[in-house]
Amino acid sequence: MSALQEFSRITPFLWFDSNAEEAVEFYIGIFKNSRRLNELRVPDDKQGSREKVLTVAFELDGQKFTALNGGPVFKFTEAISFVVRCEDQAEVDYYWSKLTEGAARANAAG
Repeated sequence: MSALQEFSRITPFLWFDSNAEEAVEFYIGIFKNSRRLNELRVPDDKQGSREKVLTVAFELDGQKFTALNGGPVFKFTEAISFVVRCEDQAEVDYYWSKLTEGAARANAAG
């Protein structure tokens, strides 16, 4: 049985350098009905016997995603967009403030 068998046939992967876990925690802290599902760990060549997270499967309000620690080859960009259906302006404002706050924090750190 495949670890991905429970996922929809097409699952968005979000590529990060090394902070996939941090990004997942950020997103599940914003969207209700969200959770971390599982992770895949691999040996960390730099740390000897320690393992590092390669992928983190998570769900944001019913939509499954996978975050990948893919390294610095490709950068995470705004080149992909997701539509969040909102009930009213207050909900739009909530998501806008939370998501842009995270972007500002990420830009300051990077």
